[in-house]
Amino acid sequence: MSTIAENIAKVRARIREAAQASQRDWTAIGLLAVSKTKPAKAVREAHVAGLRDFGENYLQEALGKQQELADLDLIWHFIGPIQSNKTKQIAEHFDWVHSVDRLKIAQRLSEQRPAHLPPLNICLQVNVSGEASKSGCTADELPALAQAVTQLPQLRLRGLMTIPEPTDDAHEQHRAFARLRELRDNLNLGLDSLSMGMSHDLEAAIAEGATWVRIGTALFGARDYGQTQN
Repeated sequence: MSTIAENIAKVRARIREAAQASQRDWTAIGLLAVSKTKPAKAVREAHVAGLRDFGENYLQEALGKQQELADLDLIWHFIGPIQSNKTKQIAEHFDWVHSVDRLKIAQRLSEQRPAHLPPLNICLQVNVSGEASKSGCTADELPALAQAVTQLPQLRLRGLMTIPEPTDDAHEQHRAFARLRELRDNLNLGLDSLSMGMSHDLEAAIAEGATWVRIGTALFGARDYGQTQN
């Protein structure tokens, strides 16, 4: 079985190769390790191998890991759906939130972000595939939402995020990611982040401008959802 350090090296090699193929600087592409359902010891092992950015979907699980790993200099990203009753703890305990898809949630995050912390880095989640089961604002809703979020004092709007419909069709992968990049650019807000691409499609995402790829399975192996906590 591959170790986490070996898996990180393999993923970094994929990122470098994809960036070179697109004539991009691979160091401008962040590797966000999706550690949901994985124990704190796996995060610690990944940190020893050089990772600092970790993405979590389940709030209570994440808070437990944060407490256990408080001795490490980690950057925590919340990447899951956000319920109103979770915003206070997310605002208090995370550095980035990639999954804001409505103004009410953004307003609560801003109001509940502690004053002594820097503004919370925000990506707006966009449903580029139009799937009814997927979170995310629509392309039509995005401009007004983005403008409103830029006015919230304790948030810093950085970019957009998407989770497109899974497919092995490379053309469809590129199309979805290109759509997110176009939406970002059309906002004309100087946003620097595109959070898109996972273990199975990071090459297409990087070709279309991803600045964060969210990688879980390729780093930590298959997930056991039996132990998750919301």
